[in-house]
Amino acid sequence: MQESRGQACDSVMSHGMEACALLCEEERAVTRHIKIFDTTLRDGEQSPGASMNVEEKVLVAKQLAHLNVDIIEAGFAFSSPGDFDAVQRIGREVEGPAVCGLARARSEDIDAAWKALKGAPKPRIHVFLSTSDIHLKRQFRMTRAQALKRVVEMVTHARGYVEDVEFSPMDATRSDVDYLCEVVEAVLDAGAGTVNIPDTVGYAAPQEMATIIRTLQERVRGCDRAVLSVHCHNDLGLAVANSMAAIRAGAGQVECTVNGIGERAGNAALEEIVMGLRTRRDFYDADTRIRAEEIARTSRLVSKITGMIVQPNKAIVGANAFAHTSGIHQDGLLKDKSTYEILQPDAVGVTQSRFVMGKLSGRHAFRDELARLGYVLTEEEVGVAFERFKQLADQKELFEEDLEAIVSEIAAKVPERYSLKDMSTQSGMHHVPTATVALEIDGRVVQESGTGDGPVDAVYRTIAGITQTKSTLLSYRVQAITGGTDAQGGVSVRLEQEGETVVGNGSSTDIIVASARAYLNALNKLALQLERRAGSGSSAPSVISASPSVPWSPGAPGACIPADAGIQHTPGSARGAGGACGSV
Repeated sequence: MQESRGQACDSVMSHGMEACALLCEEERAVTRHIKIFDTTLRDGEQSPGASMNVEEKVLVAKQLAHLNVDIIEAGFAFSSPGDFDAVQRIGREVEGPAVCGLARARSEDIDAAWKALKGAPKPRIHVFLSTSDIHLKRQFRMTRAQALKRVVEMVTHARGYVEDVEFSPMDATRSDVDYLCEVVEAVLDAGAGTVNIPDTVGYAAPQEMATIIRTLQERVRGCDRAVLSVHCHNDLGLAVANSMAAIRAGAGQVECTVNGIGERAGNAALEEIVMGLRTRRDFYDADTRIRAEEIARTSRLVSKITGMIVQPNKAIVGANAFAHTSGIHQDGLLKDKSTYEILQPDAVGVTQSRFVMGKLSGRHAFRDELARLGYVLTEEEVGVAFERFKQLADQKELFEEDLEAIVSEIAAKVPERYSLKDMSTQSGMHHVPTATVALEIDGRVVQESGTGDGPVDAVYRTIAGITQTKSTLLSYRVQAITGGTDAQGGVSVRLEQEGETVVGNGSSTDIIVASARAYLNALNKLALQLERRAGSGSSAPSVISASPSVPWSPGAPGACIPADAGIQHTPGSARGAGGACGSV
């Protein structure tokens, strides 16, 4: 189902005309196309600690285009210069999907969204305002009549900029149904082409979502000429179930995120909705245009960039999704895979066989393998990646995950104010853990030594002393990228300073080196964000400064200690959403 209908028939010709006829007949039976509105870059980024810089957002957006989503919600342009830049760049650089900007029901928000989207081939403006009495009375201090007047004016305003306008009555599932119908009819008359019904706090049950969709279809004049959408949160674990119930009742669009990330307990997971529809076309009589073979790669990219590790038992993309332990299950699978697998791993891009790359592989083979995996790099990027590949190939066999880790680091790279030139550590049962680190800072190499509770702690304390960072380490995670004792270790750290939160990543077969790379990657991102903020005229930040002449001591300001086993954790909390952050 990843192919077009004609391609699907061509792909099975080798199995005979009868198989082709059956597949084509099955395709014709699918009468409804469900649009996938991906909000990973907007609502997904509202996950605590999951913020992405502009380059990372563009990278994810390009992968979402490969995945073939219908709409990408690129951000909330009015909320920050970074979000504005992300919406603008994605609108101009990403081909295929419509690109959407979120806006509150305020003219300045809509103007900012249009300014960012102007020039995009397929722009959409998404306007929202609450319709529930609890929101209108207690948060917005508005009457129903005032809210109705506002949304009509703002949808009309947005419609003056773009043809494609979406409206969301926030907290719709806790709204009075009669008033909800009145608002939906009014915004359709004002020019909205899509009306999205958000279960903003994850309150609804599947039967209720289905009833709301049917009620709107039956009672709202002009509903048949619009697309009804749903946006379900997972506070009670029902986001996907509610979305599927809405589709069954007639919804034509689903708002969702990769890996289900998002505000609080998250959103409906894109991969679960897509494969649920594809596997049960007989029940839903609907499908999407998603290239399902890109699902696993997209999941890994989002997890890597946000630092949010996918739980092993996560449906479709979890490490255990296609793992079988029970002897009975194994026996059945050996006889017929359909006994215990309702979809094949390769359908979502999970391969059981691995292409092994080694130290004898040349640059040509390396480039071809990257292309096979779907990566197209510049010659300069290939050169950097190949050098890193050769270093690893001398130590171990390399698998697809190793290559993806190398490419992810290069593609999401930020300007290096601090770069690691050399590093050594000494530790043991009867030795004080000591680290010597040499960093290149603004073209000058600085070397210092320091001690800590363990080798990672010693490295981090030494780096903190050299850079005099004022950041706080919020989390430190280690994960094996592949199996075996020679596996690359992937390290993800999250730092916070003055309201800016970043995720840094590093990988190496030496976990101490990977830890240093991750920390420096985060410091470089943090320096860039703080400098940009200072340049935008926001409240003056204390940009990270390199003062190598100041000696490191355990009590020095900015001590940054990884939360590893046996290593203390500097207290800190993730940045809040802020008053301008959007939530639907």
